[in-house]
Amino acid sequence: MKAIVVTDQAAGTAGMTLTERPEPPAAINDVIVQIHASGFVPTEMEWPSTWIDRAGRDKTPSIPGHELAGVVTALGYGTTGLSVGQRVFGLADWHRDGTLAEYVAIEARNLAPLPGDVDFTVGASLPISGLTAWQGLFQHGRLQAGQTVLAHGAAGAVGTMVTQLAREAGAYVIGTGRAADREKALDFGAHEFVDLDNDALKDVGGVDLVFDVIGGDVQKRSAALIKAGGTLVSIVGPVEARPTDGLAVDFVVEADRAELGEIVQRVRDGRLRTNIGDVANFDDAIGALNPTTRRSGKTVIRVRP
Repeated sequence: MKAIVVTDQAAGTAGMTLTERPEPPAAINDVIVQIHASGFVPTEMEWPSTWIDRAGRDKTPSIPGHELAGVVTALGYGTTGLSVGQRVFGLADWHRDGTLAEYVAIEARNLAPLPGDVDFTVGASLPISGLTAWQGLFQHGRLQAGQTVLAHGAAGAVGTMVTQLAREAGAYVIGTGRAADREKALDFGAHEFVDLDNDALKDVGGVDLVFDVIGGDVQKRSAALIKAGGTLVSIVGPVEARPTDGLAVDFVVEADRAELGEIVQRVRDGRLRTNIGDVANFDDAIGALNPTTRRSGKTVIRVRP
């Protein structure tokens, strides 16, 4: 099969090559998925799981990518809940070979059915962004109607999901980003926008929940804005700043079939829009994964035409 592989952490995405790799076998409880589209997160090149297995051993050359949409072609021993020929989407295990390939072996529990009226490209854009927003808001942030959410990176793939889900849940959403992000953040449902380049964060009143995708100084300044009993939720590693009277949570997103189902249903009925930036065919994927300009949406690779 064709696959994109990486071998040198220092080279990052610039070190990607499109090559031939053996098709993966299906282990117990696995399925084999013929991938039609794969989503990509640029920070994967910084994740230890891209380069080492669970025992800490070098696993290069490795196949990056963790979001997928495709069709089940084989079932491993003991696999239940899915069938050959079924359209699926989901989130591949961090430490196994990923989804920038024609086929992937993946645990069945990491996949959800992809309805026939949802395009594979859309399906591949949902797992990381959608699950991150869902789990951060509702599982870790315990969001309630009437609360105020400060959503950093509100024009990005995760931020637009945070904004839409929070607003649907009855929250007031303050989006942040660079000045150029204002229109997109408001278009995706932010009630107001804060320009971080102009240090406008200091003018924000008290908030119940901060959804942090930036870290550093922005995280520290945001923690000071949280009301008593509020929560700082971060996806950028260990939290460095904590609210005076509240919780600070950092988490790694996990695959969840039921939550994927909730997310894709919202896409189907128009309550949730995806934020797709670049879409490229597999032969052009390496160029798309090494953009020369800043992009704010999800990059999706069409593995099959």
